[in-house]
Amino acid sequence: MQAAQAALARGVMIEAERAYATVLDIEPAHAEALAFVAARALASGRAGDALSLYARLVAAQPGDVTALTGLGQAQLISGQFAEASASLSGALALAPDAFVARFHLAQALERSGDAHGALVHYFRAISEAQGSGRWLNDATTHPSLRAPLQRAMAYVDKGRLTLYDQVLEPLRQRFGQSEMARVDQCLRIYLHMQPPPYQDARQRPTFLYFPGLPTAAYLPKAAMRWLDRLEASTSVIREEMLRVLDEQRGFEPFLRFHKTEEARNYLTGKDGTGHWNAYFFYRHGERYVDNSEQCPRTFAALEAAPLLRIREHAPEICFSLLTPGSHILPHRGVTNTRTVVHLPLLVPADCALNVGGELHAWREGEAVAFDDTYEHEAWNRSEHNRVIVLMDAWNPHLTEAERVAIGDLVIAIGEFGKAAGQELNLA
Repeated sequence: MQAAQAALARGVMIEAERAYATVLDIEPAHAEALAFVAARALASGRAGDALSLYARLVAAQPGDVTALTGLGQAQLISGQFAEASASLSGALALAPDAFVARFHLAQALERSGDAHGALVHYFRAISEAQGSGRWLNDATTHPSLRAPLQRAMAYVDKGRLTLYDQVLEPLRQRFGQSEMARVDQCLRIYLHMQPPPYQDARQRPTFLYFPGLPTAAYLPKAAMRWLDRLEASTSVIREEMLRVLDEQRGFEPFLRFHKTEEARNYLTGKDGTGHWNAYFFYRHGERYVDNSEQCPRTFAALEAAPLLRIREHAPEICFSLLTPGSHILPHRGVTNTRTVVHLPLLVPADCALNVGGELHAWREGEAVAFDDTYEHEAWNRSEHNRVIVLMDAWNPHLTEAERVAIGDLVIAIGEFGKAAGQELNLA
């Protein structure tokens, strides 16, 4: 062992390997020696030796992620794809963020004919590696992985395009190719196959940009005639809001944060973080039944609107309460395919909305619609609560066919993201 460690200190790998091999002659299950000699065998392409050595190491240390990953790689090189999948899945069960193991699992799945499984795991491995600062370029990628990684990235690009094209193809058949032209362009922008043709430099969706829509921070009410009906219901909606507000039940934080500092990046206020609370009627497309039944006339008025409905994602509708002194800091929304609507119910002095640098002072009973992919913020500098109805609706400039297509596409993107360990949040 001393000889092996001394050789390692001098960087003489062959000598270190010989010394570790001698250790194994004396103690066949020595974990450190097994790990080193197995890794050397794998790196030099001696798959049979690596397979035997890693099998011994896993037997000696069954919960060792590195050992299971090495065994999976040796099995992969040896053409034992099912066995490799099992070993690498075992490593990921112990360490879900082990992106190297996930990358090799994707290789095993691809070679065993599971194209979709390979696509999911390649995508997740690359995303997690790059999220930790790895695999961004040659300097952050091990030489042995550079060529396979380039190939995997091309595999992911082609696979995701094929996956989402399959979702849209029935709609092309149903509505016609011309009706899907902007949707097809939207998909290619999302997949970074072409740059987004922004018409306004202030507009930057964080998720999905739909080309060819008129751009403006605030949408003209003439484009959304249904807002007149919503405004006409202001008094009954306010009455029900005041009742649940007085009862102090049903409200919850609009956003949840794991750490206090995360909240401070989004909200400020008198006590440091501010308070933005919500009484939800829909959240991520799921109806809050109890709240809806407590406010039946409000819910009926909301249901009469052309809501953006996407399974597991939309609509998002609530009484939005901003407490005194709270400030929602500048941020951007996810997609310009939706429009955010506010119906003000309680608006004390010194409350305002700023979208794209254009200030709007809420007036009770007067709805406002805006594109939240422009940087926007809101504040309540008064000593009283500010309450509005907050809801999302389709961008009125989308055709019916485009709405159907975007809904199906977002569901497909969400399902793929969920399989790849990435939840799609459209809030």
